[in-house]
Amino acid sequence: MEDASFPKPFASKLEYNSPVHGNWNIVHTGMQVPETIQIYVCAENCMRGVVLTAAEMNAADRFSYVIVEEKDLLYSNLEELTIEGVTDVLNKRGDHPKAVLLFTVCLHHFLGSNLKYIYRKLEERFPDICFIRCYMDPIMQKHSLTPDQKLRKAMYDPLPVCEADEKTVSVLGSDFVLDESSDIKRLLKRYGYRVRELPACNTWQELLEMSRGRLFLNCYPAGKYGMEAQAKRLGREHLYLPGSFSYEEIENQLKQLTDMLGLPELTEEELAHERAACEEKLAEAKNLMGEMPIVLDYLYHPRPLGLAKLLLTHGFCVKAIYLDGISPEEKEDFLWLQEHAPELELIATIQVKMRVLPRGGEEKVLAIGQKAAYFSRSRHFVNLVQGEGLYGFDGIRRTAELMMDAYLNEKDTERLVIQKGWGCECCL
Repeated sequence: MEDASFPKPFASKLEYNSPVHGNWNIVHTGMQVPETIQIYVCAENCMRGVVLTAAEMNAADRFSYVIVEEKDLLYSNLEELTIEGVTDVLNKRGDHPKAVLLFTVCLHHFLGSNLKYIYRKLEERFPDICFIRCYMDPIMQKHSLTPDQKLRKAMYDPLPVCEADEKTVSVLGSDFVLDESSDIKRLLKRYGYRVRELPACNTWQELLEMSRGRLFLNCYPAGKYGMEAQAKRLGREHLYLPGSFSYEEIENQLKQLTDMLGLPELTEEELAHERAACEEKLAEAKNLMGEMPIVLDYLYHPRPLGLAKLLLTHGFCVKAIYLDGISPEEKEDFLWLQEHAPELELIATIQVKMRVLPRGGEEKVLAIGQKAAYFSRSRHFVNLVQGEGLYGFDGIRRTAELMMDAYLNEKDTERLVIQKGWGCECCL
């Protein structure tokens, strides 16, 4: 840790893709939009992965594609190929979905395709279908908004302009609903607010009703851009309340929420009770695990450094963090760890050497996250991705509970981590 640089501790070189596939990709995320289909216009080599994803989550009936071949680039027009290909797909289906998530790709950028023209023509041909503008363009992955960020904005583009419901709050941008016991939901339900979330929507109409939220919230970093864009478009107040393992940050976020809604602040007694409950649960986990080494990764939660700090300050034996970059949101935690845990290891997951370096050792470790479990060969691991429904003080307590369960119960790591999209229906 003492030798690491912020925010890029590792050089960007040839990358290795481990067989850990629990994180969601754009197919998984897009499938959350109910009563819709996805159409990809892409070359065959890139199509393989997205086709398999749809099949593995038993959603092949909601997935179609238009293959672009080399001759199409040399002798035809990509705009017309896209329009006619999508038209053919929709005519052959025989049904008209509420919306189509149409994914254009890197080739459209390279050839300077007129995307506005493509969508205008499709909307003229199919006026009863909402065409959602999506992108599968990983060439932009490290230089602009990622395909994931753009998708998490596009999914909410259909939300209509309407009057706000004073007792509704909409949570945008996450793949998972917040736990019912999470701090946000407990607080909002205390005062009679309805919480709307896309992962809980079963119909297209329920998605559209999300625009009624008087306040838009986002708790997952990749969804922040989309939430802010929709709040600006629809004229809604908004808050970014990212999951955290810091008591002080959690308290500040809850105050932001109560101030924005004009609700009474949590009392000192209530906050003290929340902290005490966390301390009790963490102490219980420490007493059970003793000095068992812990490794954790960024896939479990967007704040791996904050989690490491929390555990270290409560006596846990944290040995390593698996990550490839450091979020600007974790700069203070990075500096704290450099000073107080200089021997803590930061280990890359995508550097090509990870393909051949020895994995695991004789000593048993508890892993928090799938990549940590895979690289450490641990069968005692917390199987959860992207922070799932964790939030606030409740998220800290649930993490401690999951650690205790992982300590007491072994898992079949090799079988579990290869399943794509943890939490999705999967036929692997």
